[in-house]
Amino acid sequence: MTPGGIRQDDVMRLDHISYACNSSELADVVQRIGLELGNTFVDGGRHPSFGTRNFTLPLAHGVYIEIVSSLDHPSAQKAPFGRAVAQRASTGGGWMSWVVATDDIAKVETLLGRRAAAGHRIRPDGVDLHWRQLGVLDTMELPQSPFFVEWESPKEHHPAFGGERTGIKILGIEINCPTQDLGPMSESLEPLTGLIQWKNDPEADDFGLTAVIFETPHGHVRID
Repeated sequence: MTPGGIRQDDVMRLDHISYACNSSELADVVQRIGLELGNTFVDGGRHPSFGTRNFTLPLAHGVYIEIVSSLDHPSAQKAPFGRAVAQRASTGGGWMSWVVATDDIAKVETLLGRRAAAGHRIRPDGVDLHWRQLGVLDTMELPQSPFFVEWESPKEHHPAFGGERTGIKILGIEINCPTQDLGPMSESLEPLTGLIQWKNDPEADDFGLTAVIFETPHGHVRID
């Protein structure tokens, strides 16, 4: 184990990246990013415990994009994830976070000193997805840091399932931050730091995840 208690064999891996916007802009953002990537998002359904809803696009290597908006629902102001989405949308919207998957979120709970929140959403096709997530509060404090998820649904129900067919993969993520501090999970995230292109622009409007570079069948695409 590492000093933080994470098993060396519990490989942290990129699970998805989140783009937040207002509910009134959701359809336009889904269409715009879909056109830029040359593919189509699908309706992912609502997160009743978080007060949000999303559209998703599967990518290669078990990764997906979600475009998420908050709903007019009490959970959107109570749950950390709902609050994070609403906060990002209120500042103009854009990339909100990168999300890392683990097979043992109990170890992350131990290191962060908090319990993971249970999440679920029912897709329009009737599939009920279940997972546990942790670290959104840290992301709100340190927007350059990811939050963590452990999936409890079968692999074939994961939002990235079938993503190899899209021919789209993430080449890198740009993070604007005066330091390269990824928070208390920094050591466990070392295998993923090769994805990060660090920026230090103190005059920029946004800190944290500011752009994502994709490889697509029609060339490289950078979306900010």
